[in-house]
Amino acid sequence: MKQIALFTLLAFVLTVVWIGCSVNKAAEQKGPPPIQVSAFTVEQGMAAYFDDYPATVTALSQVEIRPQVSGYITGIYFEDGQHVTKGMKLYAIDQQQYQAAYDQAIANLNVAKANLARAQQDADRYSDLAKSDAVARQTLEHALADLQSAKMQVEAVDANVKRVQTDLRYSIIEAPFDGTIGISLVKLGSAVSTGQTLLNTISTDNPMAVDCAVDEKQIARFARLLNGKSEEKDSTFSIVLPDQSMYAQHGHLIVLDRAVDPQTGTIRIRAVFPNPANILKAGLTCNLRVRANSVAASILIPYRAVTEQMGEYFVFAISNNKVSQRRISLGMTIKDMVVVKDGLQPGEQIVIDGIQRLRDNALVAVAPSAPTQTSTGTQGI
Repeated sequence: MKQIALFTLLAFVLTVVWIGCSVNKAAEQKGPPPIQVSAFTVEQGMAAYFDDYPATVTALSQVEIRPQVSGYITGIYFEDGQHVTKGMKLYAIDQQQYQAAYDQAIANLNVAKANLARAQQDADRYSDLAKSDAVARQTLEHALADLQSAKMQVEAVDANVKRVQTDLRYSIIEAPFDGTIGISLVKLGSAVSTGQTLLNTISTDNPMAVDCAVDEKQIARFARLLNGKSEEKDSTFSIVLPDQSMYAQHGHLIVLDRAVDPQTGTIRIRAVFPNPANILKAGLTCNLRVRANSVAASILIPYRAVTEQMGEYFVFAISNNKVSQRRISLGMTIKDMVVVKDGLQPGEQIVIDGIQRLRDNALVAVAPSAPTQTSTGTQGI
């Protein structure tokens, strides 16, 4: 009886094992369920984008104001930060010594002119007497020499008058052009030295220049923009201010520098912007934004569909409910989209959500996805 019971138990165990193996084999043949993913259908179209370049606002003209004569400041005729006009009086330097020197020079000039008049009379009289041999030849020659000396003396004194007159004029410092003047670095009574003491700085304020450096690969593009003979001639230049707000005025390109910086491989460009409200200040940092349009139809896909491996970029392309990893070549980034230069064709589907669970030849079930904007965006460098 014990042998029959043991045989029955063994038969039962073998039956259970056989049934389990059959179930596992059937499960293996059926395979894992499809992975739920969201897909994007690749399309081709024109892309508008913006390039942002770190830039600095610069005055078109800027000069440091230094005295051309020495003395004490006796007058300041502007408010710090004021808009000044060309010829406006800015500073006065004590004029007493320069006025005195000028008055003395004028007096010396008058004396020299009187001496010249006397020498001229002597020369004329001796010349008339010499015609009738009524005076010695030597006396006439001395008179003519004195006349020449008197003329040269007048010229020398007149030159000195002009010099002291210039010093007197330089004691009043005027604005060289229209612009904004800074905070005065001297006060009333301050002693200043010729060409050494910095009084202030004045710069033009409308329009203002915006300078930035661009990669040497962009030279052809900006040369076309400068000449206005390209498909990008309608591109606009705008400014993103430090608080990330957009400056209200648009500008235009005026200068492409003469040479590339060999240290950085960049070239300097300059755009000019109106500044009627005096918002742009010299030295302000901002971003110069350049609008451009792609010259040909481009393929744009959501950037989140892209994976990176060892410096190469891939997407998962869908075909017959299966995915395959596809290597692609990327171009410009435009907001949350990226231009694909090679590796995809219009009409293909790629996975945009659920990428982390995928592998080559995985079975997928595609869920509907919301439409994605692909026409415009921004690109920073």
